[in-house]
Amino acid sequence: MSVSILAMLFEILPVLIAAVMSALIWNFFFIPPVFTFHITNAEDLLLFLLYFAIALVNASLTFKIREAEKKARDKEEKENTIKLYNTLLNSLSHELRTPISTILGAVDTLKESKLTENQKLQLLNEIDIASERLNRQVENLLNMSRLESGMLKLKLDWCDINDLVNSVIQKLAISSNNRRIEFITNEKLPLFKLDAGIIDQVLHNLIHNAILYTPIGSVIKIDASSDYGCLIMEISDNGPGFPKQEIDQVFDKFYRLPQTKTGGSGLGLSIVKGFVEAHSGNIILKNLENGGAKFTIKIITNTSFITNLKNE
Repeated sequence: MSVSILAMLFEILPVLIAAVMSALIWNFFFIPPVFTFHITNAEDLLLFLLYFAIALVNASLTFKIREAEKKARDKEEKENTIKLYNTLLNSLSHELRTPISTILGAVDTLKESKLTENQKLQLLNEIDIASERLNRQVENLLNMSRLESGMLKLKLDWCDINDLVNSVIQKLAISSNNRRIEFITNEKLPLFKLDAGIIDQVLHNLIHNAILYTPIGSVIKIDASSDYGCLIMEISDNGPGFPKQEIDQVFDKFYRLPQTKTGGSGLGLSIVKGFVEAHSGNIILKNLENGGAKFTIKIITNTSFITNLKNE
């Protein structure tokens, strides 16, 4: 048993030494005459040699099994990495090519002299939207890199959540594509000590995700509240919601729902989860009974110092 356990933990040399030592110890304590290494009986000698051989074989086989398992595990990790790598290339090739093509096409058209001012304005608007999309993908890659490398450092400061939400809504107004974004300012909210830039990105990704995957005319609602120092933000919509069997996977890196329209790298929700957890918070996704989905973010932060100051 000891030889088998050692074979699971160490390289082959110490395991072989343990096998030899176990045979010698067995000889010393159990083969007559005891407390000596002398063997007088041929039957005992054969028994000792068999024990020694079995201990060596056991050590070698256990070590080889461990090596085989390690090779299989390394192969699986390598295959998973190549699957992940291909997924990243496929998603980014589309996500980067599309806005770049839009920008190049619009610039070529703008070089023509026979364009009306209205046509020029439309082309400039297309360039603006494509540039924003391109910038968003680059930001997602940089943010994921910061999360995975552990280089993300929060810059905490007192934030007005109402101003933060309204700022995000204004930035997404151009790309809302006939989806209505509703947010009622909550004047009773205290200030929260957060990294405003990161929470801005969290809200941006969630709202943008709702815009992408809800039908035209959908309503996206944002609610913010406070409960004993806990910031609670809810982003909900009246779209189709998520398949129940997929809910547990939507926060995985590069994961995209099957049979969804093209667009997106599968990083947005993964980054949201990482950013929320960096604030020692959590995010939960649930489908609504009447249709649609709701993301609930809870972040516990100390607001008592400034709550009374804001309410004065």
